[in-house]
Amino acid sequence: MIKVGIILGSTRPGRNGEAVAKWVHELAQQRTDATYELVDLLDYNLPLLDEPVPPSQGKYTKDHTRKWSAKIAELDAFVFVTAEYNHGVPGALKNAIDFLFKEWNNKAAGIVSYGSIGGARAAEQLRLVLGELMIADVRLQVMLQLATDFENYKTFKPHERHAKSLAAMLDQVVAWGTALKPLRG
Repeated sequence: MIKVGIILGSTRPGRNGEAVAKWVHELAQQRTDATYELVDLLDYNLPLLDEPVPPSQGKYTKDHTRKWSAKIAELDAFVFVTAEYNHGVPGALKNAIDFLFKEWNNKAAGIVSYGSIGGARAAEQLRLVLGELMIADVRLQVMLQLATDFENYKTFKPHERHAKSLAAMLDQVVAWGTALKPLRG
């Protein structure tokens, strides 16, 4: 059975992403096809990329990087929960991704995005980054609208159709994550 990390990609105070990530985690834990873990970037306290050697070399000098590396290395697939800030992913998420290289390679990912147009632009930007890291992103994604899936743009109340979309996306993430596992040895 593969391990899927649900990565909460915003560290902003009062972030909407926390409720979204908990919803994803709660629904995922009802499944029996993988193990699911919520991975909150706040728990890793990653400063702006501060490693002197490029991550592709894997020569980490900082304890926070080694801790982050160990967590990502143990996971087989991911669900990135991302906000859309100014047509892109949150800086904290991009920074966390940029800390590592080989730990991401040959793994699968799905995207749950939220924003004024469902976080679509952030998701597309994230797909470009994932491709460079040899992360196979699945086609299906869950896009949550601030105006309709959040009461007063703050309290998360997803439309019931999103649970079905999430299940279908997780089906793809698990299938691809399982298929890619032999490539990692």
